[in-house]
Amino acid sequence: MRVFVTGATGFVGSAVVQELIQAGHEVLGLVRSDKAAAALTAAGAKAHRGNLEDLDSLKSGAAVADAVIHTGFNHDFSRFKENCEVDRCAIEALGQALAGTGRALIVTSATGLLTRTALATEDTPPAYGSSIPRVSEQTALSMTEAGIRVSVVRLPPSVHGDGDHGFVPILIGIAREKGVSAYIGEGMNDWPAVHRLDAAKLYRLVLEKGLAGGRYHGVAEEGIPFRDIAGVIGRRLNLPVIATSPEQAAEHFGWFAHFAAIDNRASSQQTRDALGWHPTQPGLIADLDRPEYFDI
Repeated sequence: MRVFVTGATGFVGSAVVQELIQAGHEVLGLVRSDKAAAALTAAGAKAHRGNLEDLDSLKSGAAVADAVIHTGFNHDFSRFKENCEVDRCAIEALGQALAGTGRALIVTSATGLLTRTALATEDTPPAYGSSIPRVSEQTALSMTEAGIRVSVVRLPPSVHGDGDHGFVPILIGIAREKGVSAYIGEGMNDWPAVHRLDAAKLYRLVLEKGLAGGRYHGVAEEGIPFRDIAGVIGRRLNLPVIATSPEQAAEHFGWFAHFAAIDNRASSQQTRDALGWHPTQPGLIADLDRPEYFDI
């Protein structure tokens, strides 16, 4: 199968590309630069020049593919609202190219955007009234009536592994800047997690077995107390580990305070049962407790 992958040289996308190639699929990856094109070609894929705001490049890439996996997203979380709007337009463009074909469109969403519940499952709906505006899931699933086999992969707040530039490295940077590693309140808010290589396997399984309208959770660990994450960071950086009040959190974490407060225990049992997905990589705490996360 020929698969068009956005974010093909990114942290998750590059793992997806390798997983697809190893499974015998042909990959056409979206790239923005000559350097990225060279890296993708070296990995065994073909490069397609463009970016998430070049809607014509998205349409032309999707038009020549048997399926599309959309992992691309601008992870400047301080501009989250603007980046969500770019994502919405990109998904709509991909959908326009696939309309009426019955081909697969796999879109990335997040468990952290779901309605608050004790344990989020694949049946838990997005928090439509939330102040967090990412609309990837809603936009994509609305296209099922257009003759597209749309599926959604929800990733947890921490997708970890070598090359991580997401939430955990941001926390490490804040701890270095402030001179302390902090958590909010008792620090018992839960972050689910998955290793990037396990997440890549899930995307492939959704491509090969996923159902139209299906929601799948890339969750290897249901929930890790934020205090435990802060503890590893403090120990590795030889910094105090402290509790902050909700009122102090904004000063300590800045724009990241909302993400630091996420309480998002999530299950992937339905996904495992439906697709036979079995995560095998190290968990978040074991992965984080390595020099690689702290070498600068």
